[in-house]
Amino acid sequence: MDGTLITEMRTAAVSAAATKLLASSDAKILAILGSGVQARSHVQALRLVRNFEEIRVSSRTPEHAEHFAEEIGAKAMSAEDAVGGADVIVTATNSKTPLFRGSWLKPGCHVNAIGACRPDWRELDDDAMRNVVFVDSREAAMKESGDVILSGATIYARLGEDWPRKFRRAQTKPQFSNLFGMAVEDIAAAVLVYRSAESEAPPRSATAATEGCVDLLDYL
Repeated sequence: MDGTLITEMRTAAVSAAATKLLASSDAKILAILGSGVQARSHVQALRLVRNFEEIRVSSRTPEHAEHFAEEIGAKAMSAEDAVGGADVIVTATNSKTPLFRGSWLKPGCHVNAIGACRPDWRELDDDAMRNVVFVDSREAAMKESGDVILSGATIYARLGEDWPRKFRRAQTKPQFSNLFGMAVEDIAAAVLVYRSAESEAPPRSATAATEGCVDLLDYL
């Protein structure tokens, strides 16, 4: 099993599972902040759980944003324009300072924040982090998430708890999934590979494999 590829796919699959659970069912606008490997894998995964009519891309290197946008059929723009009015947002950068202001966010939007994976890194400002925050692991968030640690944010729930389903029904605040990866997620991806090998019917494409990961992680 290729650890690099599995990490790439299952990270995006976790965000897709969170989006499937928490984002509005009629979400139409996706904003991607970042233009690297995880930005690409997230576009692929999130398209499996929502039918986006518009995809926006922003990067601190405009040339990268333009190239990425052309590659996936999106529009390149500033961070403010990208997140303004967006229904689902992904932050997939190595930024050490916030990428946008919380006041720019649409009420009820869903943000998958995966980039600030060091205690002194930030993708989200204090205003954004005063909204509803979900994590895949409380322990990991309190040790690794600069967004959580530096803002003093209150964690609302883990994604695996039952609260998100009840929460989504009447929510108008922006909500955030701060995701850092857990061993069980790698196991879920490995189970998919094992089952495919055992049945001698491996997924015919990366998209099919990612969809399988989304289903497994949503189940977990």
